[in-house]
Amino acid sequence: MSYIVDRRLNGKDKSSVNRQRFLDRYKKQIKEAVSDATSQRSITDLESGEKVTIPQRNISEPIFQHGEGGDRTVIHPGNKEFTTGDQIQRPESGGGGGGSGEASDSGEGSDEFIFSLSREEYLDFLFDDLELPNLLKQHLKGTDSFRYKHAGVVSEGNPSKINIVRSMRTSLSRRLALGGSARTRLKEARIELALLREDEINVERRRAILLLEEEIKALTERLARIPYLDTYDLRYNHHVKDPVPTSQAVMFCLMDVSGSMTQQMKEMAKRFYMLLYLFLERSYEKTEIVFIRHHTSAKEVDEQEFFYSRETGGTVVSSALKLMDKIIADRYPVDQWNIYGAQASDGDNWNDDSPICKQFLTEKLLPITQYFTYVEITPRTHQSLWDQYQLIEQAYGDQFAMQEIKDLSDIYPVFRELFQRREA
Repeated sequence: MSYIVDRRLNGKDKSSVNRQRFLDRYKKQIKEAVSDATSQRSITDLESGEKVTIPQRNISEPIFQHGEGGDRTVIHPGNKEFTTGDQIQRPESGGGGGGSGEASDSGEGSDEFIFSLSREEYLDFLFDDLELPNLLKQHLKGTDSFRYKHAGVVSEGNPSKINIVRSMRTSLSRRLALGGSARTRLKEARIELALLREDEINVERRRAILLLEEEIKALTERLARIPYLDTYDLRYNHHVKDPVPTSQAVMFCLMDVSGSMTQQMKEMAKRFYMLLYLFLERSYEKTEIVFIRHHTSAKEVDEQEFFYSRETGGTVVSSALKLMDKIIADRYPVDQWNIYGAQASDGDNWNDDSPICKQFLTEKLLPITQYFTYVEITPRTHQSLWDQYQLIEQAYGDQFAMQEIKDLSDIYPVFRELFQRREA
C-alpha cells in the first residue's frame, strides 16, 4: 500500500511539526512577547499574525565539548612586552574580553531571534491565559461563515457520506445490463435441456444434452463473475458550502475613565472588547466599532485615546448612554444596522445618576439595540449602578446582561456567560 504525505501547506523547506515543537518549547517567552505586543495592538487588527522577538540567551541549546584534562602543549604567539616567567594580570572589569550581548565597534553578533506568528497562533497565545476551551478557540479563529447544503449525488466522495439506496440501485442496474442476455439464454437452455431429457435418449440427443449442459455451466460461471457491488456502483451524498446571509453590525464600547479606573482595569476591558469584536466579526459581514469614553462628560474617541488617554475626572455614566443614542440617530439607522452595546466600568457613579441610567436604557436604548452588556471590573463591593442594572436584567433578560470581572482569568468565562446560545 502506498502512503502519500501532502506537505504543500507547509511551504518550502518548512515543517509544521518542527514549528509546533518550537512553539511548545518556548511557550513562556512567546506568551510574554505576545502580551507586550497586545497592549499596543488595535482591537480590529486581528487579520494578521505578529512578529515575535526572543533574546538569543533564551533559545541557546546545550552542547557537548571536550573538557580540560590530560597533558597538552599550547604555543602562544610572542610579543615584546612579556618574557618567560612574567605574571600577566587579568583585564579590569569592562575591558576587553568576551562580550555578553553588548554592542561593540567591530565584528558581528546575533543577540535576538525574530520570527512571525500566524493569525491562528497569535490568537492561541493571546487567549491562552484566559483558559479558552480549545473548541471555542478554533471557532474564534475561523475565517468565514458557511453552511453545508445538499447538492445531489456524485460518484466520488467520503465513505462516511455514502448513499446506500442509490449505490444499491446502481449495482442492480449494472448487473441487469451485464447479465441480462446471459440470464435470458440460461433460462432458455434449461427449458431445452428439460425437453430433451423427457424424450427417448439416443446418440444425437445425448450429444445435444452435453452441449446444453456445457453452455449452462459456462453461462452460470459468467453470471457468477459479475460482482454484486463494484466501486463503479458507489454513490455519495454531495454537499457544497453555502455562505450564510450576513449583514452589518455596530458595536458601541463605553468605558468609564474616571480616576478610579486603573490601567490594569482598562487592559482587562480591552481583552473583553477583543473577544466581543471577534464574535461579531464572525457573525456579520461588516462590523464597525464606536469608542465612547466618559467621566463627568462623554465623547467619541479613537482606540488609542480610548485606552491610553490620561484625562480623568468624576463619573456620570448617563452621559455615555446619551451620546450613544445621539450617534445611533445620526449614523446608524435601526432598520439597517444590528446595534450592540458593551459597557465597562468599576461601578463608581453618582447616586443620583444611576436611576437616570436605568430609565434611559429601558426607554431609549434597549428598544433599538440587539443586545447590551455591562461588565463591572472591580474587586470592591457593588454600588448603586449595579443595583439599578440588576432591575433592568430582571425585566429585559433577553436583551440585557451583566457580569463582574475581578482578574484576567474571569474574562472568558464572563464572555461565555454573556454570549452563550440561549433557547428561543
